[in-house]
Amino acid sequence: MNEPECANCVRLMKVVAALEKRVQDLEDRLGRNARNSSLPPSANPPGAPKPVVKKPTGRKPGGQPGHPFHSQYRFPPEQVKTTIQHIPDCCEKCACVFSKSHEGKDLEPRCHQMVELPPIVVEVTEYQAHGRRCPDCQHLTWGTIPSEVRRHRIGSRLGAVVSYLSEVPHVSKRGIEELLEGVFGVPISLGAVSKLEKEMSEALNTPHAEVLEAVRQAKSKNVDETGWKIHKAKAWMWSMASNTHAAFTIHFKRDQKALKSLIGDRIEGVYGSDRWWAYTILPVSQRQLCWAHLKRDFQKIVDRAGDGAWVGWKGLRYVALIFEWWHYYKAGKCSRKKLKTGVYSIQRRMRRLLEAGIECGEQKTARFCTNVLKFEAALWTFLDKKAVEPTNNHIERIIRSAVLWRKIGFGCHSLNGCRFVERILTVIKTLRLQSRNVLDYLHQALLAHRQALPTPSIA
Repeated sequence: MNEPECANCVRLMKVVAALEKRVQDLEDRLGRNARNSSLPPSANPPGAPKPVVKKPTGRKPGGQPGHPFHSQYRFPPEQVKTTIQHIPDCCEKCACVFSKSHEGKDLEPRCHQMVELPPIVVEVTEYQAHGRRCPDCQHLTWGTIPSEVRRHRIGSRLGAVVSYLSEVPHVSKRGIEELLEGVFGVPISLGAVSKLEKEMSEALNTPHAEVLEAVRQAKSKNVDETGWKIHKAKAWMWSMASNTHAAFTIHFKRDQKALKSLIGDRIEGVYGSDRWWAYTILPVSQRQLCWAHLKRDFQKIVDRAGDGAWVGWKGLRYVALIFEWWHYYKAGKCSRKKLKTGVYSIQRRMRRLLEAGIECGEQKTARFCTNVLKFEAALWTFLDKKAVEPTNNHIERIIRSAVLWRKIGFGCHSLNGCRFVERILTVIKTLRLQSRNVLDYLHQALLAHRQALPTPSIA
């Protein structure tokens, strides 16, 4: 017969249970790495396994036999400034001297192009206002420099370069100041750099709105968010991208209100995303959950090594089969019908695994299985929608630039700075997706803004 426990024993058992849970949570946090969480590889703790472990093939480094040949880019004739011809005088075998009769019978010449920068000399235009004194009344009259000329000291193309340097290589304002003086020979102040960024932000207001609307109407797009800072306050950079457009917005929150400011009032098309709770406002029929995130979640279950570890092992095997079928389809080795047929059995096994995982006895694993089952239909949208990918890699590659900017520049000090960041990121990433020249567009946009003309369309 069990004796009743004393009050102190009950209290101590509760304390022990709470401490065991705390230790488990701390061990889980210590075990987080790029393979089992959303941590980037650069944030891996010491001793963490590498995210991608490749087995040595034993082959020599470099191009392998049979790989596609990639020649150097050859500039078109209109870009060639100088042509120097090397014509043989005689035959290298019998020393026969070539006569004029051989001219015009040459084969297509072998070409080697060398690219060089000329000395960079900026064009400086000086506007002079002269004064004339009247010989009758002796009054001094000065010429007038137009106000639209006096308003700017930096031309629109050089101003576009300043904004380009802010986003593409993420040069700081002080770095831009040094670069303009050291490379272009243009002394400029930090305040002038900030002023040019503000002017470019105003010029890109309409293109940013155009791109945002274009992405909202796209049939398929991916959504993601990353941390940001606004004058030491925590904020979030939200991004949404289709195959041809990418839009960015900065918000103080990581909630559904912030998501609505990005996607708008109407939910159109299919959204690829992770399982962050804010995305639950999207209908399950219009979502595609990221299988790469699920792979990390299953790996996390395995690393926890609890009663639910078997769920992680089986989940990883099913994920590998899904990706195997998907790469097979993308390589053109099977039809979409065969893809759906091949994945059908994996769908059933995945459902049975998640249902069994709820009863595995490990609380965190059971909660994970319950959550995934709630959005099960969103796992398989890519099978029915041709433009939908099973992962969120597209937007994660695009938003990576914002992550690097945050790490280098530590965010923004003002809301005006945030507007510049989200607009320049939106325009440059969209132009890249459309294979258009970034610098030319920024120049035309800034020039149109200064002349109070409509900004060139980007959507």
